[in-house]
Amino acid sequence: MEYFVGLDVSLRSCALCIVDGRGKVCMERELPCEVDEIANFLNAFGAPIVRIGFEAGALSQHLFFGLQNMGFEIVCMEARQVSAALSAMRNKTDKTDARGIAQILRTGWFSPVHMKSREAHGLRALLSTRKALLKKTMDLANEVRGLRKIFGVRLPRTVKHGSFDGLVRPMIEMDEVLAHAVIPLLDARAVLFQHYLELDRRVKRAASQDEVCMRMMTVPGVGPIAALTFKAAVDDPNRFKRSRTVAAHFGLTPRRYQSGEHDNPGRISKAGDLPPAGSLNVV
Repeated sequence: MEYFVGLDVSLRSCALCIVDGRGKVCMERELPCEVDEIANFLNAFGAPIVRIGFEAGALSQHLFFGLQNMGFEIVCMEARQVSAALSAMRNKTDKTDARGIAQILRTGWFSPVHMKSREAHGLRALLSTRKALLKKTMDLANEVRGLRKIFGVRLPRTVKHGSFDGLVRPMIEMDEVLAHAVIPLLDARAVLFQHYLELDRRVKRAASQDEVCMRMMTVPGVGPIAALTFKAAVDDPNRFKRSRTVAAHFGLTPRRYQSGEHDNPGRISKAGDLPPAGSLNVV
């Protein structure tokens, strides 16, 4: 008899359900979300496990490679399909979700998600932290601008990030009340900006040392950020059979609604590895 395991994963625990080839539930359990705990439980089950499945999420890489190294066959399933399938269930609990995931795995009605390499996740982390520090730096600068307006002091519309502190600090120090409130913001912004510059240098260094990124940056308008983002998102180009499917991977294909005599094409779906704003997502 074949057995399939569905995992509904949360941050600290996971619901586990084992079903046989006919869909009968054999065992259900809640376990800590740790590779060793899950592997030990499945080994103690005593019957051969054909496949383990869970939907894509924050802990997908950790569980995928951890359980794979333990000798199990792992499938990470596309979250939208799993969500659509589970929406038919009357009650939504971790237990019923794990049961539904096991049944989806048994029937084969799912799309597997490519699990990116550790190198690709490292590049994505570098790009994400750089973007986060830049955003916080801009937020503090805008806060300083807003507080100064109350006191009738207005800055030029455009001030470069590097010259912001040198321009604003002398003007604030002339007003003791304003300086008492705003100088800590300027100090915090200066520290964040220095860390941002260091991450920016790391991003440019990583792009300059990568052959693929250097080739991409020969295209007009493509810099180190775009090159690294694209390389990290594609990861392994061999997983695409045709070059045109890369556009679909990034959501650059039109939506389509077809039913009976209706066939309506729409705007691009933007439902791919990268959301429209350029922030980083997916496993």
